[in-house]
Amino acid sequence: MDDRPTLLEEGRRSYASSAWARAHAVLSRVEEQAPLDAVDLERLATAAYLLGRDEEHLDRLQQAYQRHVEAGNPQPAARCAFWLAVNLGRTGQPAQAGGWLRRAQRLIERAGADCVERGYLLLPVALEQAAAGRHHAAGETAAAAARLAERFGDPDLLSLALQEQGHALIRQGRIDDGLRRLDEAMVAVTAGELSPEVAGLVYCAVIDACRQACEFRRAREWTDALARWCERQPDMVPYTGQCHLHRAEIMQLHGEWHEALEEARRANARFAARMQQNQTAAAEAFYRQGEVHRLRGESEAAEAAFRQASHLGREPQPGFALLRLALGESAAALQSIRRAADETEDPSRLVELLPALIDVLLAVGQPDEADTACRRLEQIAASFGSAMPDAVTAYARGSVLLARGETRAGLGAARRSAALWWQLGAPYEAARARLLIAVACRALADEDAACLELDAARDVFVGLAAAPDVARVDALRRAGRPEPAHGLTARQIEVLRLVASGCSNREIAEQLVISEHTVARHVQNIFAKLGVSSRAAAAGFAFEHELLARRMVKDDHARDTRSW
Repeated sequence: MDDRPTLLEEGRRSYASSAWARAHAVLSRVEEQAPLDAVDLERLATAAYLLGRDEEHLDRLQQAYQRHVEAGNPQPAARCAFWLAVNLGRTGQPAQAGGWLRRAQRLIERAGADCVERGYLLLPVALEQAAAGRHHAAGETAAAAARLAERFGDPDLLSLALQEQGHALIRQGRIDDGLRRLDEAMVAVTAGELSPEVAGLVYCAVIDACRQACEFRRAREWTDALARWCERQPDMVPYTGQCHLHRAEIMQLHGEWHEALEEARRANARFAARMQQNQTAAAEAFYRQGEVHRLRGESEAAEAAFRQASHLGREPQPGFALLRLALGESAAALQSIRRAADETEDPSRLVELLPALIDVLLAVGQPDEADTACRRLEQIAASFGSAMPDAVTAYARGSVLLARGETRAGLGAARRSAALWWQLGAPYEAARARLLIAVACRALADEDAACLELDAARDVFVGLAAAPDVARVDALRRAGRPEPAHGLTARQIEVLRLVASGCSNREIAEQLVISEHTVARHVQNIFAKLGVSSRAAAAGFAFEHELLARRMVKDDHARDTRSW
């Protein structure tokens, strides 16, 4: 009995329900029995792509193209040719990609009909214009593609065109207009109106554009949606690595460093099988790992990750320069970060690089050049109109003002930065801003406020395992503690308190669990440092200099030497 119709229906149902492995197995079996028609062959090609079978995907798509041509259907054949060009370009085969694009163009010209495929063929033109820096032209071309999509009712083309138009507007500095296009593109994605391949492309493109616009709230929202979309398709291979990568960046921002590191590693594991298509993303995942290791003080692991990112083509700045600075190699750090900032005009990249340049310049004692870099950063951040660049800029400005001795203005900038980072849910960056506040308060002789800020920041750093920052806070706390005039050590103060309370050397030895001989030596050293010759005189000194602030009852001595 011929079970082909039943199998074909099962394959189509599996495809419609995103069961890619089942769809691929069943449609492949049907194709073995007798050739699939061109549309079902496209379904089989898509299932192969989503399972990570790239060579089979290209082969099946070429077969579908040929069957459309043989059936006298130039328009769907042109669309197959378009997707062949897209995927060949993505796998590093630009010559073949260009050939398929020209073949698609000839098919449409020969057909002579006004059709939606003309809109698809506008998208590579828009990409070429964007690559050449002609962002206005790219936006106009994408808008023309969107109009064709609306006219012919093609949601795939409309979302692709809208996201490309959004990219172009953002690159022109029209951030709000660009973000509106991106949001519109995503409506069809989240509503399930798009084909799976287009949905994945639009998800990743929109999240990347949100990152370029420093709109991390939007990026998190769409990343969460992408994660849910991927979870509903456990068989899927493409896009899952990008999802892990986007999640890693968002998690790092929100202080989930361990989870961010794991997500970045998962991303690399996904990219490993398809490195040619994912080299850029794999490099970014290594960079993200390097950043988490750097912030935790894991220098060797950080350097190894940054080198991996560089090997795959990702400029490892600003992380690598900040790592060099932390290791005391300030000259190398300055040279690297200055070079990286000088060789780009990309606003979103400069928002990342210039704050690090300012940190390094201040560390090497060049506040005037840091001020110049800060002014450049302020001009760029103003064009974004979003909270994150404002928070970055406020921190940089506060650092520069404090370095120049403009303490009250620096305090105001630091407070603004802390508030913005808090609103963004970025605990590490907010804690760094609180360190600036502490420095400013100390300079204004408000030591109580400085200590409160230092304590709050330290709690955050401890929770994040940010060892270098914990050490920095501890150094600031020690620097703010006045040196005692008496020169006594913490243990000597402890002994002096017991002497003043009337304890004998034996009693002191019992309470401190040390030998009488050691107690006698401590008492002798105390007398020498204080310039006294009796226990009564030593007790008098302790009362006079308020060294007996702790409880004096013999049975209840609280030996909290950490506060001394």
